[in-house]
Amino acid sequence: MLVSSKTFDDAGVYRLDRHRALVQTVDFFTPIVDDPFSYGQIAAANSLSDIFAMGGRPLTALNIVGFPTDLVRPRVISSILRGGLAKAAEVGCVIIGGHSIRNPEPIYGLAVTGVVDVRQVTTNANARPGDLLVLTKPLGTGIATTAIKRGIASSTLRRNVVTLMSKINTVGADLAELRLVRAATDITGYGLIGHLVSLCRASRVSSDINPSAVPMISEEIGELITLGCVPDGSRQNLHATTVAVDWRDTDDGRRILLTDAQTSGGLLLCVAEAKLKSVLSILRKARTPSAGVIGKIVSRRRRGPLICMTG
Repeated sequence: MLVSSKTFDDAGVYRLDRHRALVQTVDFFTPIVDDPFSYGQIAAANSLSDIFAMGGRPLTALNIVGFPTDLVRPRVISSILRGGLAKAAEVGCVIIGGHSIRNPEPIYGLAVTGVVDVRQVTTNANARPGDLLVLTKPLGTGIATTAIKRGIASSTLRRNVVTLMSKINTVGADLAELRLVRAATDITGYGLIGHLVSLCRASRVSSDINPSAVPMISEEIGELITLGCVPDGSRQNLHATTVAVDWRDTDDGRRILLTDAQTSGGLLLCVAEAKLKSVLSILRKARTPSAGVIGKIVSRRRRGPLICMTG
């Protein structure tokens, strides 16, 4: 076993032979949008992205399905599965089966198996002082989906957030195969700060973040935060940062954004300064929703928080 749950990484990695390793992950959640096909796409993209975050390529997947069969019609279930199938096919992953159960509320996701060259595994435990932190998607999906559920999100935000969450982080494998990234993690339920804390602990480093450099989906997200449209998971994430983060004078809205629980979020990449230009060029070619430096890795602070806000 090359990567286990010990470091809270995105997937497990198991060596097959001298050159190859399996990458395995599983993820599922309840609906976060109304359209069943979009829900299937988002859930599948979220699961598949874990493989790419480790530098691997997905091979096969198994559907995980749970539904209250007395409330959800078969055609709705079929539409969700078609959404997942479409996303898997997009990256050459074959869905070979799965398992379904009756459940009080709908759940859907994938158990995915991929393969990676053992020399190209991208873990969250290899960051080094001096690495620059690059984020590939803007933040705010937790706030946006909460607004969608409450019926207060604009139609533009609804469209944009579905497109954003449906985008798979395939660029993670591209960068790993070119040896351009030292460490990486994808940003999901624990928010940017939560996943960065895990990365710092696994790599035995600290980090500085410029909160004003962190991209937000749109100004509407800031307005929704002001209205109190914040999911419980994001509030819990913020509360959990008390010991690990020195927020300095960062305002409350920006703190919520940086701890917002993401669904199918972007990659947080640790990039040596000498390779930054090449990485940004590849991100632009891949049309990642964002491609900017938001901070850097520094030597481990023996006293004080793991993460400090700067700028």
